[in-house]
Amino acid sequence: MGEIDADTRDEGCVTVGPTAEAQAQGLRERKKQLTRQALVRSALELFIAKGYEQTTVDEIAEAVEVSQRTFFRYFASKEEVAFAAQAQVEAHFSRLMRVRPPEEGPFEAMRNAVLTGWDTLDEAIGESIPVALHMRSYLMIESTPALIAVHLRRSMELEEELAEMIAEREGLDVAVDPRPRAAVAAFSGVMRVAGRLWSQGDDWSIQALRDLTAEYLDSLVPALATDWRTPERGGGAQDRTGGTGAGRR
Repeated sequence: MGEIDADTRDEGCVTVGPTAEAQAQGLRERKKQLTRQALVRSALELFIAKGYEQTTVDEIAEAVEVSQRTFFRYFASKEEVAFAAQAQVEAHFSRLMRVRPPEEGPFEAMRNAVLTGWDTLDEAIGESIPVALHMRSYLMIESTPALIAVHLRRSMELEEELAEMIAEREGLDVAVDPRPRAAVAAFSGVMRVAGRLWSQGDDWSIQALRDLTAEYLDSLVPALATDWRTPERGGGAQDRTGGTGAGRR
């Protein structure tokens, strides 16, 4: 039977506390969580410092003072640990997307979910690794040939999940209506462009990536819907039929 809370005994109410077995179970789970977080952090630090290919599982385990066998209790491979924080970020975005207000259109919902995700990234990974380490690990993944193919595969899987989510929000059948996948493809393309430009710049902060992402997402719909050919640009550009842009509808 659990212990009686001394603070409430005199008030005539009894609070039943956790049993010793439950407390021990909680401590074991917490220890496992801390070990997993330490493995992720050490792995990413080693990948960034030495390179992904040059880092061994043994080195990751040694950095946390555990055995190789313990490493494989938590992760099936180096690849899995390399994407562990990224998986948390993706899950965070999916959760945010699922709670967007139903009155938001597909692009608006995706835009707001991804920007909120950047604003609350610390909630998703802060306990596991510092946000700055995650941003550096993103650059490491983008520059490591062995991880790029995996990154693309994971992106495709996330895009399919997102398309199904959009279809559900809009009451559509993603198997027969192309619009959810088309919308997600456009959104993902803009995200990739923003991420590439960010990685090529000098400011690798999360704020810089957020601002660049917002700028490019906000230009997506005008880029698709607006006639770019205006009289102010070259006095009226010719269209493909030989006419002027001013006569286009």
